Amino acid sequence: MSYASTLSSRPDSFRFEPIASILQAAVLAPSSHNAQPWRFEVNDQTISLYADRTRALPANDPDDRELTISCGCALMNLRVAAAQFNWNAECELLPNPNDEDLLAIVRLNSTATLSLPEAELFPAIAHRRTYRKRFESREVPAAVVQALADAVASEGAWLQIVDSEEKRRAIAALVAEGDAIQWANPSWRRELAAWMHPRRKGDGLAMPGLVVPVAQVVVRTFDMGNGVGAKDQQLADESPVLAVLGTDGDSVQAWLQAGQALERVLLTADRKGLQASYLNQPIQVAALRMRLQNLLGRSGFPQILLRFGFPADELPAAPRRHLDEVVD
Repeated sequence: MSYASTLSSRPDSFRFEPIASILQAAVLAPSSHNAQPWRFEVNDQTISLYADRTRALPANDPDDRELTISCGCALMNLRVAAAQFNWNAECELLPNPNDEDLLAIVRLNSTATLSLPEAELFPAIAHRRTYRKRFESREVPAAVVQALADAVASEGAWLQIVDSEEKRRAIAALVAEGDAIQWANPSWRRELAAWMHPRRKGDGLAMPGLVVPVAQVVVRTFDMGNGVGAKDQQLADESPVLAVLGTDGDSVQAWLQAGQALERVLLTADRKGLQASYLNQPIQVAALRMRLQNLLGRSGFPQILLRFGFPADELPAAPRRHLDEVVD
């Protein structure tokens, strides 16, 4: 029985059915390798968000920085979905210093007829995609680019648009260099292969079931860094909008802040007709992160390298695990 149907069978289900819907929206957040590294505990009108470190990526994300950012994305979706149901989500980040896995406690309070601005983003939760293909060649209007920056700023982070052709080429070169470093690492390749799953499994980098074993062997065996790097370098250089999302600090709280800002800008982009994807190699490889920061010429810490544009076609949604697997 699904979590939603379990709740609806309770006599007080009028209070709990919205929470099931809120959680269903939360798990549609993006995550590295689609690992979905979160779990939730529900107690009446309180939702606790935990990091699920059994789904960590030690080769790709040794400090759990991206894991925490992914959980921040889920937290933003939770806030947006709560607003859709006219619930105010009061978030307390890192509430227990003795439990590093407890990232946030969210208390839901009814707002009656009060309309919350986050509710406008709700339709984008299900429609947002990670678009890894080439975008249409048309430019993104300046007003839309500003709206993206404003969305990030509203969560206390910053979005720096890379509008200099020289800087764009330099960052694209860093992406290719990051690809070469990662693919040369057998541990990184083994980890990537391990997250190639049949779509029916509900997580990971989904592909047809018959293809998975062959793809895993190829990725584990061959260093394809040069070919992948050339492709990613071209994607970075040709992207209508290339931007870096960053924070002033680099703590766990800053990573949660970055995650909420990331999901808000992704949802805002979707509402403007855009999609996005990530070229995070210069941030994932520690040796390159400082070079990226120096290229940006500002203080703070780059957390996510993003490309935005108008998608050329519609993509299917990435698979998700059932709520039963992530909710206690």
